[in-house]
Amino acid sequence: MLFDSHVELLLEGAVSFVNELTDGERRGKPFVAPSGEDLLVAAAAAIPERAQAPKPKKLPVESAEQLARAARVMRGVFEAMQEGRVDDAAEAVNSLLRETGARPQLDRAPGETWQVHFHGSDDTYGVGWTAGCATALALAVGSELAGRLGVCTAPHCDRVYVDASRNSVRQFCSAPCQSRVKAAAFRARHRPE
Repeated sequence: MLFDSHVELLLEGAVSFVNELTDGERRGKPFVAPSGEDLLVAAAAAIPERAQAPKPKKLPVESAEQLARAARVMRGVFEAMQEGRVDDAAEAVNSLLRETGARPQLDRAPGETWQVHFHGSDDTYGVGWTAGCATALALAVGSELAGRLGVCTAPHCDRVYVDASRNSVRQFCSAPCQSRVKAAAFRARHRPE
């Protein structure tokens, strides 16, 4: 494990929000971010399964819109890191931290152990997840693990990932994208002249 489990969960959330709530390309096809009622469901579905709180079926409009706005900023963080523009990534993360008022504090649910959270207990779902994801991105960008934030290098895919591989060699957002690239390379090598 490169990051502690809580930061790992928040980075997983950042990846999921960016990949599910921003326009672009996915696995060779255009991807249009959900809007309206679909956004409420997609934003809730983007919350990592292993998050402790029970996952809602859909989020309130305010929280879903907050996460969609934050996802666009977080996408910029991943893209800046991919391109070696660390200062731009840091500025984007800092804007999210300021916007959400992210601050560390210990919280505990009944029957649970104390955990560090980066939002207040009365913050909305959207602000809470944005604050946590922004803090996790700050911890990544501000460390020797900054190069672990990436954008898929497969053609016609711009989904993001956090490279948790031992030797930091990941280039693709998913196994299907890696397979597409390998299959295309195989076909190119075996194409008759």
